[in-house]
Parts: sequence; C-alpha cells; structure tokens
Amino acid sequence: MSDAPPEQDPAQAPVEPLYTHPASPFVRTQTPPMVAGVSGPPQSPVQSTWITYRAQIEIGLALLAYMMFVVGSVTVLRGNPDASWRYVVAVIPVLPVALVVYLFIRRIARLDELQRRIQIEAFGFALGATALLTFAYGFLEGVGMPHLNWTYILPLIAALWAVGTAVITFRYR
Repeated sequence: MSDAPPEQDPAQAPVEPLYTHPASPFVRTQTPPMVAGVSGPPQSPVQSTWITYRAQIEIGLALLAYMMFVVGSVTVLRGNPDASWRYVVAVIPVLPVALVVYLFIRRIARLDELQRRIQIEAFGFALGATALLTFAYGFLEGVGMPHLNWTYILPLIAALWAVGTAVITFRYR
C-alpha cells in the first residue's frame, strides 16, 4: 500500500458533494442553475412586516401611547389634587384615543365592499343593542339598581360589535 494520493485524470474535475462547505461569511453561495424547460412556482414579492401589519402596528402604538398618557395623567393628578390645571391633565389621554379613531376610520375606508358592509352592519347592530341595553338599564336605575359608570359603555359597544361581526360574517358565508 502506498501513501501517495491516487492520480486523477486532469480532464475531469472532482465532484464535490453538495454539503461539503460549512456556512461561512467567506464562501459565496450560489443558487442552483435552473433546469432547462422547468420553471418553479411564480415568485411572490416579499412584503415587510410593516406593510403587512401596518394598521395593527399603528393602532397598537397609539393604544400604548394612550396607556402611557393615562398612567402619567393619574400620577400627576394624584400628586396635585388641588391644582387649577387638573382638568386639562385629566383630558390629555383623549389625544391618543383621537388618533386611534382616525386610524380606525382610515382602516375601514380601505376595506373592500363586502368587508365594509359587514363592519357597517355589525357596528349598526352594536350601536342599536347598546342603546337598547343602556336605555333599559336607565329604567332599572330608577327603581333601585346601582348607577353604572359611563366607561363601561365603550367595552359594551366593542363586545357587541365583535358578536355582530361574527354573526354577520357567518351569514355571508
């Protein structure tokens, strides 16, 4: 047995297995050549996360700003309960909520016709059901039920809107 490497025919290049080179920043990887006459599926353009989830990110950031303003406002108001400017500070968290309303309306305006119709019908259901429930509870307060805070109305509208969206979407299927 000899330790000398076997001689290779110089006309033939050695065949390297596909996975001989580890991933390295110094080795440039090549895409495999296309097989003649065979094409793959059409390549869809790659969208960034910002483009895909823009509305959700914007509304999420506006809601985060709202939460920060609420915490700051409550902290300042508890530290200065007798200040003359406390009413202005108490209303400051409304600014990010106004931004949420603007972003929400813009999002609804960009929906297609069917989705817009579903959302409008669901909102109409939520508005009517909320009006009916609050009107009925107003009569119940007159006969002894406890007074409810107005801050419960918006979550009620949102919950009824979700129910309306689910029911109406199911109806259109």
